[in-house]
Amino acid sequence: MLKKLKQHPQLLELKARHPVGNAVIIILAIIMFWRGMWGLLDTYLFPGSPTLSHLVSALLGVLILYLDDFHINNLKR
Repeated sequence: MLKKLKQHPQLLELKARHPVGNAVIIILAIIMFWRGMWGLLDTYLFPGSPTLSHLVSALLGVLILYLDDFHINNLKR
């Protein structure tokens, strides 16, 4: 169903006609995604200790990047 919506001719035409508007929507979607992730981490990852939560989040992020050799090539599709 989402694939059909994504390939809908009117949506494709709208994206082609208004690339700046499309970029703004993408930026807003990214911001909303990260806002949601931060909210979930604040709620569930050491909720009583913000400093510990921030430290563990940063360390986990660095660990994940290290294990992936700091590459983001998978995102370039």
